[in-house]
Amino acid sequence: MSPVRRCSRTACGRPAVATLTYVYADSTAVLGPLATYAEPHCYDLCAEHSERLTAPRGWEVVRLIDGSAPARPSGDDLEALANAVREAARPQERAAEAGGGRGADPMEVARRGHLRILRSPDN
Repeated sequence: MSPVRRCSRTACGRPAVATLTYVYADSTAVLGPLATYAEPHCYDLCAEHSERLTAPRGWEVVRLIDGSAPARPSGDDLEALANAVREAARPQERAAEAGGGRGADPMEVARRGHLRILRSPDN
């Protein structure tokens, strides 16, 4: 027996890349990444058959994306990263303008990196 699972379609010998499951109560066909192990009520499909999959009239096809594939960074991701770097640099700029940082906050006693030691409100 071959360790590679094959497409469930008749006369197709290509390796399976997706698993098809029917949810009869919701009239839905769910196509997702290849399941960990083969189950009798699921169908393994090759890339070609999974792309061409259609459902019966009145049924909905839900295609789940493969979470194991590395996602490409988008422009929003890069902008968020740039904003985070700018935000992290701001406290140092304010401390330099305030003359060492101690005069900026009357409750602040000392600072080490991003941590602050605050004076107790009772004192």
